[in-house]
Amino acid sequence: MSDFIVIGAGIIGLATALRLLEEGASVTLLERRKAGCEASWAGGGILSPLCPWNYPDTINRLVAFSTSLYPEWTAALSAATGINPEYHVCGLLALPPYDLDEAVSWCAAHAAPLTYQIFPLSTHARTPGIYDCTQQQADQALLLPDVAQVRNPRLSQALCKRVKQLGGNIIEHCEVQKLNATRQEVRSIRVPHKNLSADRYILSAGAWSRNILGEYALNIEIKPIRGQILLYKFPEKPLHSVVLQQDLYLIPRRDGHLLVGSTTEDVGFDKRITLEAKDKLSKWAGKILPKLSNMLPLRHWSGLRPATPGNIPVIGAHPFLKNLYVNSGHFRYGVTMAPGSAEILTNEIMQRAQPFDTTPYQQGWNLSG
Repeated sequence: MSDFIVIGAGIIGLATALRLLEEGASVTLLERRKAGCEASWAGGGILSPLCPWNYPDTINRLVAFSTSLYPEWTAALSAATGINPEYHVCGLLALPPYDLDEAVSWCAAHAAPLTYQIFPLSTHARTPGIYDCTQQQADQALLLPDVAQVRNPRLSQALCKRVKQLGGNIIEHCEVQKLNATRQEVRSIRVPHKNLSADRYILSAGAWSRNILGEYALNIEIKPIRGQILLYKFPEKPLHSVVLQQDLYLIPRRDGHLLVGSTTEDVGFDKRITLEAKDKLSKWAGKILPKLSNMLPLRHWSGLRPATPGNIPVIGAHPFLKNLYVNSGHFRYGVTMAPGSAEILTNEIMQRAQPFDTTPYQQGWNLSG
């Protein structure tokens, strides 16, 4: 019997399992399909909220902590597994419309570099600095040069390999059907044809987390939100930075691949791709990068993000089941928040001090509702 069973082998589950294995625990991961191939695979890998000034401190604090771990984390994974997650600082270029005053104030308060560039995309940049502009121009874009990205499918592959190297057991195509609990403790979990037991359990099943909790979900709100993405291929990298306009983005990979995303659709557990989304994304992308107007996407896919009120994930112990923990509900930012969330949960399990106040991530149970 393992010390821990982690339910869900996406980025969050894998990162959590890795952290526990590093602490010397024995860990089994259960994945309903294939490890790392749901929302963790489908996303874009931008290591920042799309516009950080539009998010509360609760989100940005966790993102800042998690992204501070990323350089060392991905370098160690690459060295140990031979799989390069392609972490690199590429910058994020935010196109109008945006609230310039809010952006400037947020960057100044958080010591985040910000410069101006001409839009449409140009090699001519405005004078660096964020205090000399009194009026937002129609052609003015904001560059956050410190924003990084990671190639999330490769990160998942590296995490899977590293978990196995450290003795973790990943059981794929194993859907958890029910938590068997008595006397405020999970005794076992039901999977097809049998029950599995561990000392402690961690639920990191993304959009499926509430369903697995069943009667123990209380008032927690985690639901699927579909996002669709297109993939293009250029002979060489077509852009230097991620380009963002409101909630749509272009993500250039080093090998010339370009991701165009993404939709935000409240359609339940429906992963079907749609012509409407393809048209929306391709038309927008063609306006931003005219070369795309005459190109067809190589692929079109979707993923189901685990959405929560205010985009605030649930990280910590279940209020009543004393050996159950939850690390879920990261919405768009599971990849971004993965190492930080794993560290926070491990600190709680090991009863260690936290790097900052983590109580906001335990309010999702809404016991007063």
